[in-house]
Amino acid sequence: MLRCAVLDDYQNVALTMADWSRVGARSFPERFPDQDALVEAIGDYEIVVIMRERTPFPRSLFERLPKLQLLITSGGRNASIDLAAAAEHGVTVCGTGSSLTPPAELTWALILGLARRIVPEATAVRTGGPWQSTVGVDLNGGVLGLLGLGRIGTQVARVGQAFGMDVLAWSQNLTAERAEAAGVRLAGSLRELCAASDFLSIHVVLGERTRGLVGPAELASMKPTAYLVNTARAAIVDQDALVEALRERRIAGAGLDVFETEPLPADHPLRTLPGVLATPHLGYVTEENYRTYFREAVEDIDAFLDGAPVRVLGTF
Repeated sequence: MLRCAVLDDYQNVALTMADWSRVGARSFPERFPDQDALVEAIGDYEIVVIMRERTPFPRSLFERLPKLQLLITSGGRNASIDLAAAAEHGVTVCGTGSSLTPPAELTWALILGLARRIVPEATAVRTGGPWQSTVGVDLNGGVLGLLGLGRIGTQVARVGQAFGMDVLAWSQNLTAERAEAAGVRLAGSLRELCAASDFLSIHVVLGERTRGLVGPAELASMKPTAYLVNTARAAIVDQDALVEALRERRIAGAGLDVFETEPLPADHPLRTLPGVLATPHLGYVTEENYRTYFREAVEDIDAFLDGAPVRVLGTF
């Protein structure tokens, strides 16, 4: 029987969500401090299951795992896996399905939490603090700006429209016809989108064209009453510029679920800056999504053992 290591199982639930009986599966809920510790833990495993970009698999790691035959990631893509190195080392890389609903729902949890000051007001109730100390922001009549109008951005747009918001969108590939089909106005430029938005929410994929896309100039163009929400990837926003804008209160706040280093270091300013509502990368962390990840990971393993791999990355 081949051995399977399930990494990044922070909640220690993976083995309860699927039937792993065809392999000797072990869950690793801990985060390994470095590559040496990771290799020591999983060096004897032929199959490894990972959760998106929690544990990167660069060329240097494949070189140190000669027994590895199958690598499975949640979702249909994983930018932290060196696919060329995997192929050179004879490692098959497969993915799983992934629902788009959870990140869209979390986006709205962050928007509503910021707009109605949910965390400070709820904390005050629990700790005997002041009764009503803030004034909420109205969504109805406000402008929801979407950087990206793909499948997740479109779901976020529908909710904004239900709240009575004016939804504006922009991305490098977005056309007026696509925006109109979604009932959304197309901004003339990224700067225009930033300047008009009361809530600017990011829904583009991280790549060479989008890394640092929202930089100092874009943040400077935002209203001092505006909020930035990022449930996509941290590096789409210039993190130093964001910290500076928040520290100087040039924007009202930010709802953040993604960070360049995860877990976020204990002394990182985004943990303590006023106006920040931060969650620990929960965008995809829901029961149904997890069941899909681990059930299909087991399907990937079964297919591989039967000699007919499925959901090979880059083919589905």
